[in-house]
Amino acid sequence: MFDLRVRLGAVLHIDAADRYRPTDGPVTLRVTGVRLVLNRPEREQWIWVEGTKVTPRHQHGERTQVLVPTRLLAPKDAAR
Repeated sequence: MFDLRVRLGAVLHIDAADRYRPTDGPVTLRVTGVRLVLNRPEREQWIWVEGTKVTPRHQHGERTQVLVPTRLLAPKDAAR
């Protein structure tokens, strides 16, 4: 099991290297949900984060789902 910490409405800046198969590079996402269904590509635990892309002018963009490693959402003081 793992400990995830993310608030709905939080804005996450996700680098392309921290996304599974990114097609459009890094993304800034306002979180609307986290799907608690684990996917396990490439020996690491990954989870779906759902939200709305934030544009450079801080406007709401398109809705999307991004597959990210759970370590991005772990508390900062959690043992790795």
